[in-house]
Amino acid sequence: MMAGTPVRIGVLFEPNKRAKPVWFELNRQKHVVNETTYHWKDREGETLLLHYAVTSDGALYELVYNCTDQSWSVHMRGIE
Repeated sequence: MMAGTPVRIGVLFEPNKRAKPVWFELNRQKHVVNETTYHWKDREGETLLLHYAVTSDGALYELVYNCTDQSWSVHMRGIE
């Protein structure tokens, strides 16, 4: 997987539910998540990655949470 851009992100954690990304900052601009269209898990070696395909203002982004270093990154779909 290509490295994404590190981002600051707002996430809701509710009991008995998956984490829900609600906004992220990219290039000093806040993007509100309109919809999470898909989510999945995979691994890079021992590192568990949580992926969220989200839309914001008509664009599709992939937000990725690295469970090992507890960081978020964004991958712009169709641009990489």
